[in-house]
Amino acid sequence: MIAQSRMDILKPTPLLGALSPEDFMRRHWQKKPLLVLQAVPGGVALQTRAELFALAGQDGVEARLIVHDEAGWTLRHGPIARRTFPKVDQPRWTVLVQGVDLHVEAAHALLSQFRFVPDARLDDLMISWASDGGGVGPHVDSYDVFLLQVQGRRRWRIGRTRDTTLVPDVPLRILQNFEAEEEWLLEPGDMLYLPPGWAHDGVAEGECMTASIGFRAPPKETLGREVLQRVLDAAEEPESDVLYQDRGQPATREPGRIPADLQAFAADAVARLLKDPKALQCAMGELLTEPKANVWFAPADVLPVGSGVQLDRRTRMMYDDHHVFINGESFKAGGRDARLMRRLADARVLTPEQVRQLSDDALDLLDEWVEAGWATPH
Repeated sequence: MIAQSRMDILKPTPLLGALSPEDFMRRHWQKKPLLVLQAVPGGVALQTRAELFALAGQDGVEARLIVHDEAGWTLRHGPIARRTFPKVDQPRWTVLVQGVDLHVEAAHALLSQFRFVPDARLDDLMISWASDGGGVGPHVDSYDVFLLQVQGRRRWRIGRTRDTTLVPDVPLRILQNFEAEEEWLLEPGDMLYLPPGWAHDGVAEGECMTASIGFRAPPKETLGREVLQRVLDAAEEPESDVLYQDRGQPATREPGRIPADLQAFAADAVARLLKDPKALQCAMGELLTEPKANVWFAPADVLPVGSGVQLDRRTRMMYDDHHVFINGESFKAGGRDARLMRRLADARVLTPEQVRQLSDDALDLLDEWVEAGWATPH
């Protein structure tokens, strides 16, 4: 694996068209598109066509095969056996493989270059291979995306979304009345950033491969329900609970009506469960670091004495002011241990010298993480 150093967010970078990450976030993030010529000069070697097709056929890998022919659009979900693919020289078909960063170190390293955006928002790297004329039709995403041309050429047309009407009776969310405002032909190494809500249509000109760096944008109500469920799951059973009492309850002519005092009693109980902000923060961190459903880790040996440690590329690790979170679990941390664990989350590596500074309890945790396959000696 490639060890990562802290990113200089004030330093201009070719990846963002000579903008610094700070300038990019201020000028473009969720505001306006940006075309970057030669963001990665000459493109980047991520996977060959054969390797991508083989990955699309594996269990636990999210893949899609999209074909556009005289009969219309067809969509097939993975795993996709190689023998079911059309011929490479057949026009207008594409294979999309999600989460390539979980399986390919070069893809993980490329995704890591976008960590000027918080990990809580960074999702995954998708690779799409397309034959001549291939694409998924004009569509709009609800999240930010960087579209990096890896191999070949793809023509992109973009425009603000004015009409969200979809083409009926197709298995894809294709805009029926897409109107392009700008158009570019991207060569290997060129990149296009699009904020949410910008419609776009990418069509391969000859065989091509494109990497899409996508971001998580959870709906507010969905996020709220998932955090609340975790808070409830983590709530400890009280040793003695307060029972509802209604000594002042008068006789009623409306036995079907729920007493207002009982409603208030229940509301107070819910409020007490949610009154601890640390409980909400803890639930949030565990949720954000939960591995995807198709992620698994191979158990390993303990951390050797005198070794550094590096997070596995599939591991998600974050922190707040009171906790560190890793792969859906939370740990309280303070002092030097907290500082070093935050360093591990940010840089994804600790040197042997930094590991030696950890307390015995923190070292025990590292041993557990290495044994679980969440981290490796470095």
